[in-house]
Amino acid sequence: MIPAHFIAIAVGFLLDRIIGDPPKWPHPVRWIGAFITKCTTMLNKGRNRTLKGAFVLFITVVIVSIIVFSLVGIAYTVSPLIGILVEGVLIAIGLAQKSLRSAALDVYKPLAAGDLPEARTKLSWIVGRDTEKLKESDITRGVIETVSENTSDGITAPLFWAFLLGAPGLWIYKTVNTLDSMIGHKDERFQKFGTFSARADDVLNFIPARITGLLILLYTPNEGKVPFGKRLKGWSQDSRRHPSPNSGFLEAATAWQLGVKLGGKSTYRGVVSNRPELGPGTVPLTAAHIQSAITQMHSVSIVFWIMMAVVGMMIYAVA
Repeated sequence: MIPAHFIAIAVGFLLDRIIGDPPKWPHPVRWIGAFITKCTTMLNKGRNRTLKGAFVLFITVVIVSIIVFSLVGIAYTVSPLIGILVEGVLIAIGLAQKSLRSAALDVYKPLAAGDLPEARTKLSWIVGRDTEKLKESDITRGVIETVSENTSDGITAPLFWAFLLGAPGLWIYKTVNTLDSMIGHKDERFQKFGTFSARADDVLNFIPARITGLLILLYTPNEGKVPFGKRLKGWSQDSRRHPSPNSGFLEAATAWQLGVKLGGKSTYRGVVSNRPELGPGTVPLTAAHIQSAITQMHSVSIVFWIMMAVVGMMIYAVA
């Protein structure tokens, strides 16, 4: 018999793919973020900031775990069908297929129409870099890097933990990921306070990021027309040059599949950041590559889901 939470994952995956997050509905990430903000205001000061940040990580994960585990447990107690539906919805709102596609298209449409000011504004909604003076190729690069990185952060990594631990596993991951995005920075304010959150996010993303990067190389169109052996070697080398221990495996794979160059110069609040360039750069970046990145995201998400389901069923059958 198929485990109930495998069915719930399928339900959640399809709900997110078709419906996504209704914009007017309250989202748990906002509640988690509000709690993190309150904790940060109270604790990110004085001595022992590293330990205080570790406490915030611990207490936030514990609270979210208890809430999700209780909701799922109660639902399955009522009936297996109710349990699958409740867990499926909890999984759906923890994924980001449709929202990521919509965010990318919001930039693509004005960019393709030649409306650079509008494209820059829409890009500023999804990236932290300064966008006011970016040209078409830089806008495109910002979107592609965001879609590529969030294919793991927003889809395959949550799915990975959902297959292992059900909806509670997915929401443990989402909580840590939210903590990292809010306090896991290396600036003066959060360097100590967010240390444990940043490390925890690195650990939880370690396996999904590498699997997802490899799947991009194996199952998406080779638009750069680079032989597979060269793409595999380039991916392996470039991914380790990225400052993030995980994001490079996504961005390098995308760059080599599209034949473009990602990374390079960006500006954050007026401060220039020069990241290593990834990919062969044989193809100039254009707005059309945003569509290619969206196609990659959808293809890899489906392949990852199928792969995890097959592996999970094989392990379940043997056990």
